[in-house]
Amino acid sequence: MSTKSVPRRLPRRPASSLSERWTVVDGVDVFYRESPNPPDAPAMMHVHGFGLSGRYLLPTAERLANEFHTLVPDLPGFGRSGKVPQGLDIPDLARDAARFLDDRGIETVTLVGNSMGCPVILEFAHHYPERIERAILVSPAGGVYNRPLRRAIGQLTRDGGREPPRMMRVATPDYLRFGVPSTFKMFSALTSYPSLERLLELRIPTLVVIGDRDPLLPGPDRVREIASATDNHVLVVRIEGAAHAINFSHPGELAHIIRLFMADQPIVDDPDSPGHASLYEIHRGRHLPSTE
Repeated sequence: MSTKSVPRRLPRRPASSLSERWTVVDGVDVFYRESPNPPDAPAMMHVHGFGLSGRYLLPTAERLANEFHTLVPDLPGFGRSGKVPQGLDIPDLARDAARFLDDRGIETVTLVGNSMGCPVILEFAHHYPERIERAILVSPAGGVYNRPLRRAIGQLTRDGGREPPRMMRVATPDYLRFGVPSTFKMFSALTSYPSLERLLELRIPTLVVIGDRDPLLPGPDRVREIASATDNHVLVVRIEGAAHAINFSHPGELAHIIRLFMADQPIVDDPDSPGHASLYEIHRGRHLPSTE
């Protein structure tokens, strides 16, 4: 199988305190970031969204790097990693994520995804249920709410005006590198993926984090209704003032929520960050630990 590689160059300046590295997975050069000198801690991998690299996930990932063995790869076809000739779809990306973990010698992991990264996590859990300990789905995207393409473009345009201006400096090079043909192919794969069906299959503790200013998601009532249809292992938390790229725009709040979720603690505002965005639970599944 032939693959198209990119020059193996590291960024001129590190984007975070995480180590920047290359490896080869199934013949494809894969760029990734990893917590330096990983402690003997649970593995946590951050999975990026549509057309993007892992760079915009770093603000949250870096805050958790001292507590978890943290990995942030650019999946094949994205960011600095090489491209694959067969194209892009959600099952392929889930398999690529599993193969990357194999390469790093990691058997079980908690996965943290944003946007398109959430369906990738759901597919990973579907095919490799024994390898995923917990799922953290931040601003999950895909499905009928984002179809057709013109609707999704309108949603993304509105979201762009709600994200921090510096987000565009991070995202624009990634989108240009990803390219128009890949955009159309990946959009079709993303919006046809059965995300809701896969979510209802989950039997592991699952955290869903949404922003009240995210135009790519339905309102909180619909999110709560979907979550209530599961068996039910889902915790849903809403951050006031957040749009779609929560991992970039609200890393302190998100890292705080993740810590509480991983420790089975009630979700409360961070007492060390007064005056920042408020967060609160809108659904807690009956199979999760009670906060009473």
